[in-house]
Amino acid sequence: MNHIYLGLLLPFLGTLLGASMAFLLRESMGVRLKKLLLGFASGVMIAASVWSLLIPSIEMSGAQGSLAWMPAAVGFLLGMVFLFLLDTIIPHLHSESEEPEGMKSSLKRSTMLALAVTLHNIPEGMAVGVVLAGALEQVSGITSAGALALAVGMAVQNFPEGAIISMPLRSEGLSKWKAFGVGAVSGIVEPVSAVLTMLLISFITPVLPYLLAFAAGAMIYVVVEELIPESQAGTHSNIATIGVAVGFVLMMILDVALAA
Repeated sequence: MNHIYLGLLLPFLGTLLGASMAFLLRESMGVRLKKLLLGFASGVMIAASVWSLLIPSIEMSGAQGSLAWMPAAVGFLLGMVFLFLLDTIIPHLHSESEEPEGMKSSLKRSTMLALAVTLHNIPEGMAVGVVLAGALEQVSGITSAGALALAVGMAVQNFPEGAIISMPLRSEGLSKWKAFGVGAVSGIVEPVSAVLTMLLISFITPVLPYLLAFAAGAMIYVVVEELIPESQAGTHSNIATIGVAVGFVLMMILDVALAA
């Protein structure tokens, strides 16, 4: 059971470490570094969606004797629709934007910035939860090592996300502790969504292939709709592209090496 607790906590710890940059750095994050980190997070999420979620979903469906591609296709599209609905409903604000997205509200800027990152963390938490559940159920193609690899990958890419939300708040005048607190709170949803996903699968095991692909679709939505456009806007877009390559390769190596 130790690997379960570790898998649940590692991504949140990554967010905490990133948010702690508010204590170390006073100025806002440089454009080049931010684009590199956004690209890196995108690469990690794309690789995790393919290697840790979609491929196991297809292999599991094939082993069950059903159409191998069906659960992956259906789950992926449902995940995209789910994040689209959350993106439309939940009021949130991206750090480089002045116009909030989602439903109109009177929430503070810092709260809406936190909600933007929270939207990213929901599918990441689901991804970790569904893979951990698969490892617990001893599903073919999903191992404890593979689940740990995904948790490590999510923790690595959560570090820049935590920094990206806390440092701008620090430069806008919030105290170190408040900036850190906002970044930390945005990451709490990740272990919560992971646990809820695991509880769902414990009652409805046959939906596991669908949920694997669902988490993949939700993460790809975040990458395509938010992370990549933000990283490619303005100058230094080539740095973001390098970040995508590094993040993708690192996550692929983690998944293959640790799951072997």
